[in-house]
Amino acid sequence: MRILDRKLKHNMWRYVFQCCLSGVAILLVLLFLDIFCHAAIIATLGATTFIVFTMPRSYPSRPRPLIGGYLVGIVVGIIFHYISNSPMMLVLLGSLKISYIVFSALGVGTAIFLMTITDTEHPPAAGIPLGLIFNNWDYTTILFIFSAVILLFIAKSLLNPIFVDLR
Repeated sequence: MRILDRKLKHNMWRYVFQCCLSGVAILLVLLFLDIFCHAAIIATLGATTFIVFTMPRSYPSRPRPLIGGYLVGIVVGIIFHYISNSPMMLVLLGSLKISYIVFSALGVGTAIFLMTITDTEHPPAAGIPLGLIFNNWDYTTILFIFSAVILLFIAKSLLNPIFVDLR
């Protein structure tokens, strides 16, 4: 039974380098987003960072699913945020908590559906609606999320010649 990856022996510096870069990327995210107010958003960006820096040649690391998946997740999250907070839903569902629960589930399901039919599947981005429905946010938060994803993609693109898939 093997514990360590077979490629580790020949690529030790790449493992260390790519994983350290992913830590730096999340450090930058944490410096700009309030971890207590945006935990779900930070978690999705953390999962994306893992994919981008450890599996740079995988499908979810490509521009269409990476950027498109977040675009879908953000748009769905914004729409369902406003619907869940509407007075009509509060009357219909009885409480804000129930409204958040119902529309978070619908938001994730809708984001997954839209990502699959638009060929923009990026699994971590399916969680963005949760962060946008359950938490307070403003449009600078949205701009930050999208900017972080773009910067992750740019970093991956620039470093792609020296990156290897660590999986």
